[in-house]
Amino acid sequence: MTTGLILIAIGAICGGSFGLPAKFAPKGTPWEVLWGPFFFFATLLLPLTIGPLLVKDLFGICSRMELSNWLMPVLFGFLWGLGSMTLGRSFAFIGLSLAYALNYGMQIAFGMLAPSLIFNAGVFQKTQGAWILLGAAVCILGVVVSGRAALLKEASQQASEKTEKKNMGMGIFVAVLSGVLCACYAVASGYGGSAMKLAQDANPGSSLSGFIVTALILWGGSLSACGYCVQQLTVNRTWGALAQSKQIRVYVIALLMALLHDGAIACYNIGAPMLSKVGNAIGYGIFMSLAIFTGTVNGFLSGEWKGVDARAVNGIRLALLILVVGVCILAYANSL
Repeated sequence: MTTGLILIAIGAICGGSFGLPAKFAPKGTPWEVLWGPFFFFATLLLPLTIGPLLVKDLFGICSRMELSNWLMPVLFGFLWGLGSMTLGRSFAFIGLSLAYALNYGMQIAFGMLAPSLIFNAGVFQKTQGAWILLGAAVCILGVVVSGRAALLKEASQQASEKTEKKNMGMGIFVAVLSGVLCACYAVASGYGGSAMKLAQDANPGSSLSGFIVTALILWGGSLSACGYCVQQLTVNRTWGALAQSKQIRVYVIALLMALLHDGAIACYNIGAPMLSKVGNAIGYGIFMSLAIFTGTVNGFLSGEWKGVDARAVNGIRLALLILVVGVCILAYANSL
């Protein structure tokens, strides 16, 4: 159990930090020039190279799958990819702290609601369903408080009032939307049972067979996230920037982001089953709480809140507390 807790804690820190290296990209680097390589590494290169080491005959299993085994994980993975892409956009608009709070808040709420509605709608006629709805409502309240903190932050950082106001409003919208779309990862996982069984049959006794579902989701996400970046590279005519000498530094940053991103997923998927029968509930609460906390701390350490009005700072702290309470309620609901 201790090993599982350590893995989940490491995963949460990775998940709350994967956007941080982007702040060290050379000044003026176009968004798609950094995030395009990141999505390529995270959704294609790493799963294709590491996947076969985790799941024996990964590609063979995938090639033998019927359409019904992989279609839904890939489809909802496509939507998750849109969410990851829009999260990357929101970092540029409103910074790490607010983007993580808004995205993870919506992701927590809809990540519990959507799978329950799709796979187990009857739960809402029971006590557990009431706790799920309460936890989701608390998380959404945390998102609202985060949004207010964002507006207060904007009001106290008026270096360029019109541009800031437009970007802040758009950033809040994009971050909230990204949270709803990222929650599709949970739905995709729910549809991955058949694929996982095929992998378990081919890898008896392995605790890593579930990576096949992760791979399908990531590959589905690559279609949307990488596709959008290709479109942006074409429209903005920034393909040439990928070959500039300073791009080597950008590639290193993108790879580090991808390792943190995929490492978070891997650590959680391996660690949660080690925590007893209620591992998903306990692990989910720890993972999301620590990830939100990490993202917020990174935002403060990187200077995003320097010189900001105390009301805005207190607002994001309150939002963080509310989100953690919401996560704890949902973790309890999941254990019932």
